[in-house]
Amino acid sequence: MEYESQKIRKSAPEMDPLRMGMGWTAEDLEKPQILIESTFGDSHPGSAHLFGLVEEARKGVNETGGKAARYFATDICDGMAQGHDGMNYSLPSRDAIANLIEVHARATVFDAGVFIASCDKGVPAHLMAIGRLNIPSIVVTGGVMDAGPDLLTLEQIGAYSAKYKRGEISEEELTYYKQHACPSCGACSFMGTASTMQVMAEALGLMIPGSALMPATDADLKEMAYKAGIRAVGLAEEGRKASDIVTMKSFENAIMVHAAISGSSNSLLHIPAIAHEFGYEMDADLFDRLHRGAHYLLDIRPSGQWPAQYFYYAGGVPRIMEEIKDRLHLDVMTVTGKTLGENLEELKQNGFYDKCEEHLSKVGRKRTDIIRDFITPIGTDGTIAVLTGNLAPDGAVVKHSAVPEEMFDAVLRARPFDSEEEAIEAVLARRIVPGDAVIIRYEGPKGSGMPEMFYTTEAIASDEKLGKTIALITDGRFSGASKGPAIGHVSPEAAQGGPIALVEENDIILVDIPARRLEIIGIDGVEMKEEEIKRVLENRRRTWKQKAKKSDSKVLELFKEKAVSPMKGGYME
Repeated sequence: MEYESQKIRKSAPEMDPLRMGMGWTAEDLEKPQILIESTFGDSHPGSAHLFGLVEEARKGVNETGGKAARYFATDICDGMAQGHDGMNYSLPSRDAIANLIEVHARATVFDAGVFIASCDKGVPAHLMAIGRLNIPSIVVTGGVMDAGPDLLTLEQIGAYSAKYKRGEISEEELTYYKQHACPSCGACSFMGTASTMQVMAEALGLMIPGSALMPATDADLKEMAYKAGIRAVGLAEEGRKASDIVTMKSFENAIMVHAAISGSSNSLLHIPAIAHEFGYEMDADLFDRLHRGAHYLLDIRPSGQWPAQYFYYAGGVPRIMEEIKDRLHLDVMTVTGKTLGENLEELKQNGFYDKCEEHLSKVGRKRTDIIRDFITPIGTDGTIAVLTGNLAPDGAVVKHSAVPEEMFDAVLRARPFDSEEEAIEAVLARRIVPGDAVIIRYEGPKGSGMPEMFYTTEAIASDEKLGKTIALITDGRFSGASKGPAIGHVSPEAAQGGPIALVEENDIILVDIPARRLEIIGIDGVEMKEEEIKRVLENRRRTWKQKAKKSDSKVLELFKEKAVSPMKGGYME
């Protein structure tokens, strides 16, 4: 067969000599050209180790008759961006990485790609780029870091920091936790956005089965990268494009897995954005519908008790899929060239679960400690709900598996703030009291780039008085590590004049998760009828003025201008 790269060479005579200038041979020019794209860089533990995986994938490609070319689009770290304006760049970085990968792949042209990333924005960016490029593609994820002493993991640092600021622990204790929370490379060891998106990549059928969330220190991870390089050449030879694998059925499978693992609420930004690149329009209502009645099985932090590496020990994505098999489309094609159902059967035959048992025995746990059986779930209504009402006409997202039962149906007093900085200062100064609804606005995609409200959620969840008595409502987003009564993605956002911009002090807010409602039901402490509230909001809108925008960089201004609603994925249109 004639590869696409060979066709391009005929119309681009400079390509051959330029490649030979890098040391390629004449024989290399005739081989299938395989792009190896990664987020490798000294940016954070999730990417610092990826060059080793790049080299293994490169070796697999070159030893199987292909020729690999290494490209890099380093990502940033939400953890390092916390506490300052760097967080505003987080979501925009996803689209920037996807754009750069598009530039890499289309400026030269490749016959297949190996895509290697670990973390919050890097993995969804690669998946978005795969959909956009639609070339034969396989994903390798960089796994998770080990847990620290006493199973310490990074998502606990926010709570310890809040306790230190309140004088509940010493500076020495906080320093110890900070210096021992990340003992190795890899994504953070909890089911935050990074781990969730690694799982989603496998659930979509784009990874070697059983390879998501492997410990980054495990030698088997390099073997997976090597095998991915081999498989990329096979995909090129077969001409099996990404769209031949990822279909709407694949996305439905991924959402069912998301429900079973209590995945990050940020997936409701990333999965629709990825689907859009594959040509499927998806809204958050699909998550809500599929989560209803879904069994939640995974006892992994932040909603559970174990670090993320235990997920792999318990059988990972294949084990979850076995438990919810009756609710999956088993006939979907995967990157192996086999269907999902065929992959699951093969894993049972090739000793995959025997190896998992060996890992579990070393940590003194059994599989059902980590991944419950379908008939004995942790919960039976999924983990995500989409709320609507006059406060969020286009919707809002809540990870109800992390919400205290006391806050599932609550009437609260509005305490609006126009930035997270103002809100967290009020929380730590104890000006927020039980029964309040802390509203943080102008933090959506068009407001400030949609940063996450991690420190505020941790300050609330770690406070014994507030953790079960107030709600946090925002047009921004949350860390995948967040827990507690947090409702985000409120749409339309304040910067667009959404109702959240019109809320005033002491308005009465109804949160009703079972009924999927988020409503303003009273004004200035007095409950009122729906029509009366509508008139008040209309009057407030007449006097509302757009908040003055910060003087931002061109990157942020471009993102704010082009970003769609978070309920559609927050991508740049």
